[in-house]
Amino acid sequence: MDDSLTVNLANWDERAAAHAASPDYGVDRFLTDPTFISQVVAFDRPRLGALDGRTGLHLQCHIGTDTISLSRLGAQMTGLDFSGAALEEARRLADRTGAPVRFVQSDVYSALDVLEPASFDLLYTGIGALCWLPNIARWAETVAALLAPGGRLFVRDMHPMLATLEAHPDRISLDFPYFEKPEPTIFDGPGTYVATDAQFTSTVTHEWNHGLGEIVSALLGAGMVITGLAEHDSVPWEALPGHMSVDADGEWRLTERPWRLAASFTLQAQRPSLA
Repeated sequence: MDDSLTVNLANWDERAAAHAASPDYGVDRFLTDPTFISQVVAFDRPRLGALDGRTGLHLQCHIGTDTISLSRLGAQMTGLDFSGAALEEARRLADRTGAPVRFVQSDVYSALDVLEPASFDLLYTGIGALCWLPNIARWAETVAALLAPGGRLFVRDMHPMLATLEAHPDRISLDFPYFEKPEPTIFDGPGTYVATDAQFTSTVTHEWNHGLGEIVSALLGAGMVITGLAEHDSVPWEALPGHMSVDADGEWRLTERPWRLAASFTLQAQRPSLA
């Protein structure tokens, strides 16, 4: 395991229980309301289309709330994540809700070691996933290999434009790479992105940005066909503290002139059917 993977795994393992206990993930809502789906999946539900009977794979599924949401929309879901602690929470939630979801432990690049190639109709990747991957071309090749002919990829993630910015009390500065670089950007922060009183010791993360053109080009290079791309002025967390406001659906956007910032994007692509 390389240094970046080790560092990031320690961070995610330590935060899994706190995330499951935080109201921000809505675990209690999943337990009390069998129709409840996560905010992230609800945002893109109109774009997801019919999922009944589709075999789906959620890469980087974390504690499984989005995975279970897709299952509730009719897909036969598998979730994959590199964190054993996160998968413990995901399996516990699936058991308590009766969701027929399988969870498998692996990092993304090793997914083909634990999953059957060309066996999924839908591959889903949600908010905050791509920044943990050092090489977007290798990700695209893995995606294409996992999808069955005619299968489709569905991604909603933080826009790479947003990932370049840092919030200060009186301004927003352009501080971080837009394009993919071999070396990671290293952050050291004591907290996490949900409401919690938990204290953490594994505070360092290694992250990479990927330009939108790089993501699209990687998928094209892997033989995929782009079928949709939408950019949004909002994200489901306060990405720039002190400079954003939240709406009734839990989406955050710039308080002043939000049309200035592409904050997230939804990308769809398809593996061509066999001739």
